[in-house]
Formats: sequence, structure tokens, C-alpha cells
Amino acid sequence: MQRTHNILMIRPAAFRMNEETAGNNYYQKVLDNLSPQEVMDKAIEEFDAMVETLRSEGMNVIVFEDNPDSDTPDCLFPNNWISFHTNGQAGLVGLYPMFAPNRREERREDVIVDLKHIHNFQIDEVVDFTEFEDHNVFLEGTGSIVLDRNNRKAYAAISPRTDRVAFEHFCETLDYEGVVFEAMQTVGDKREQIYHTNVMMCVGSSFATICLDSVDHPEDKALLKESLESDGLEVITLTEGQIAQFAGNMLEVASKDDDKARIVMSKSAFNTLTEDDRATLSKHGKLVPVSLDVIEACGGGSARCMMAEIHLPTC
Repeated sequence: MQRTHNILMIRPAAFRMNEETAGNNYYQKVLDNLSPQEVMDKAIEEFDAMVETLRSEGMNVIVFEDNPDSDTPDCLFPNNWISFHTNGQAGLVGLYPMFAPNRREERREDVIVDLKHIHNFQIDEVVDFTEFEDHNVFLEGTGSIVLDRNNRKAYAAISPRTDRVAFEHFCETLDYEGVVFEAMQTVGDKREQIYHTNVMMCVGSSFATICLDSVDHPEDKALLKESLESDGLEVITLTEGQIAQFAGNMLEVASKDDDKARIVMSKSAFNTLTEDDRATLSKHGKLVPVSLDVIEACGGGSARCMMAEIHLPTC
């Protein structure tokens, strides 16, 4: 079972629309009706409410405060720079090469140290992929990579933030079977690559949500469908309109309270799902929507991006 109830989140100190990521994240928007301070205040309000909701659903949410002296407007999306894995009996941490220079400042050694020495997670190895930055090659964690931990598969949509060679190195190092494809979105009159895989698909223990309409190449579309269905996953197809509301950016997590999975998503994602979509998803877990309107608009990311799930043994 791939679920965990241990979640890492970073509370922002200077949230805004990141100008260094807007060039290839077409989900980001300028909110002219809000001042910078109002954007920050509303983002903090949304963040804190999400943490409270997750904790009320039986999740162990470990919150780190952003460093106020650093320029890290996207720090609340930690899943892009760090991931956690259990490898046999060992705990492993992955660190990733980031496209935007100011996002590289999000990587923090103190987070790893505190998880080990204060929160008693077992960390035996840190696998550092960040040297790819020296070659202008990027792989932004579980934004670029959607993991099926049960079936040891990793899915990656190639983009400026998701390099094929770096992805293949990740798969070889962590022993995953890689599934590579291209996912597109309409921007004006052009088809542009979707910046992160986790915007257009999610893989849970027994289901997958995916926007096959964003996969323009028939070979890629057939490859994805066959791969998911061959692993016995119930495939729920999303439209491009739905993933524009972040319906693809959800995450299956566990609860300390019971054995029922929780499927966390934003309220905008929940609202864009059809009744049939919700009914099908609800067979696989309790749907937990949280309000993230300002974070989604300015940050171009949603609920899944805000949670770095901690798959580590405890000491």
C-alpha cells in the first residue's frame, strides 16, 4: 500500500507569483484585484486552513516555516525539491534539480536533519540529483514524476522542467520502471508542454486520474492507458478543462483514524469533477477538498504540490 499519513508542508513567508517560473507555467495568473500583502495574507489563510483540515482527517502534518531572509515565493510546493522513499529497510531522501534559480534556495538541510533527529524518521541515504542543474537539466521531484509506488512505476511528461535523461537516471537509481510521454495544453493558438506531470495525472493505490486529451501522440496515449490498466487501476479520464482547474493535482494519503484512504484536492478541482467522477473516486477513498484559490492562481500549483508525503521508516 502506497499511502502514508505523514506529510511535510512549508508555510510561506513571502508568497507571490514567481516571475522566474511564469515562463513555462501557464497556470499562473496575475491577480490585479489584490495587493501583494493581500495575496500573501490570503495564501497564509489558505495554507493554515489546509493544514487544519488534513490534521482533522487523521494526518500527521509536519510544518516547517519558510526562511524569511530568502527569496522563495514557491516554498509552499516542497514536493518539487524533495521526496522520501523506503528502500528495503532503509530510508532514502531524494533532492532534485530545479528550473528556477530562486527555487533552488528552497532546498534546506535543516528539514532533513529535523525529520531525522526531532521527528524520528529513519534516513540512511540522501540521493542528490541536483548536479544536473550544472548542465541546465531539470527534474522537479514528484511534480515532474508521478509515482506508482505499489507497482514500482514512474510516469513523466517531458517538459522544460522534466528531462528524459535525468528521469532515466532517477528510475535506474531508485529501481522504477519509467513511462515517458508528452503532455500538452492549449495556450492561445499553440499547443505547449504541460510543465509538471502531476498537473495532468494522479496515481493512487487502486485508481488513476489522467487527462488523455492532453496526450497528442496516439502512441503515448495507448502506452499510458495500457500501463495503468495492466496494473489493475481504475482509470478516470479528465478533460483539459478539468485539469485547468487542477483536477489532476490530487494525492491519495492515509489517515491515523481508520483504514480509509483520503484523496486530497482543491475545491476548484472538486467543483469541476462531474457527479460520476466523484462517485467513482469515492469508491477509492474519502474526498477531501480544500480552498486554494489564491495559491492556485498565483502559484500555478495546487493541493498535491503542497504535500511532500513522507515514506520513511520510523526509528
